[in-house]
Amino acid sequence: MPKQELEFRGINRKHLGMYFEELGGKQITNEFPFVFQSEDWFGEILSEEELSITSTFKVNCVYIKFNATDDLTLEQLIKNFRVKTRRIGG
Repeated sequence: MPKQELEFRGINRKHLGMYFEELGGKQITNEFPFVFQSEDWFGEILSEEELSITSTFKVNCVYIKFNATDDLTLEQLIKNFRVKTRRIGG
């Protein structure tokens, strides 16, 4: 089963979970690791920590593992997830 782990910064952990649900996943667990599962893939929110950029500027850092039945499904899952996490400055 292909898998890949990514790090997301500055996005609320609960929002990341909602993105898995919007992509068709169902939440299986209610604590770390939070697991979201569909027919062809499952995602795990592994951990969350606070990262200090400067002494006053801190952001959250969430680690997620994506797992899929095949490489194409994994690639599409990550692509769709990244669209949901894209932030455009203004």
